[in-house]
Amino acid sequence: MVSPGADKAWDLLQSLDHSIVCRNASVAFDQNSGSYIVQSFCYDFHINAADRTIKSPSAAGEHILKKYDYFFVHSCLWYLIHVRDIPLSHKLIQPVNIKGGEAFFRGSHTLPLENIAQRYGNDKAAFLHRGERLCAALPSYGDASLKLFPFPRIPIFLILWLKDEEYPPRADLLFDSTCETHVPLDIIWSIAMVSLLVML
Repeated sequence: MVSPGADKAWDLLQSLDHSIVCRNASVAFDQNSGSYIVQSFCYDFHINAADRTIKSPSAAGEHILKKYDYFFVHSCLWYLIHVRDIPLSHKLIQPVNIKGGEAFFRGSHTLPLENIAQRYGNDKAAFLHRGERLCAALPSYGDASLKLFPFPRIPIFLILWLKDEEYPPRADLLFDSTCETHVPLDIIWSIAMVSLLVML
């Protein structure tokens, strides 16, 4: 399933009960400004459906909005609309194993994991340092791994395999299997893209 455009998303979000959105999406709502407060990575983002604006009080958050708005804004809106109040399955899956993913994550939708591998394949410390700046947890997969939170209920696991004498460096990206319950396939791709781009 592919989501409609941003205008439709704003219309839908404005029609929803904010208390239900907050519960489902694990976000807050500021009554004074009429804005949802979503934490993405380490940063707060204020989403105002009436004004159709997304802002961040931090310079780093504003940088994400300006540089990666194509991926972030669409993802954030559809996350708030679609996400459900369900626990994580703790079953990790590759994007290609999501229903429809094998055909979708090709060509122009191929994830830039090779760029992650080349950037950090000889520098585990830099990989972990960048993850820590994004408030990532540090699970024990591969030679190094990060559990990033682009949105509260949709974590991403980024796994790094360092270069050695036999093999080139490699990076893998995994979702909790509940991701396909929450958002459409193109939003899963956008969430993956913004997560990789902020690492680069």
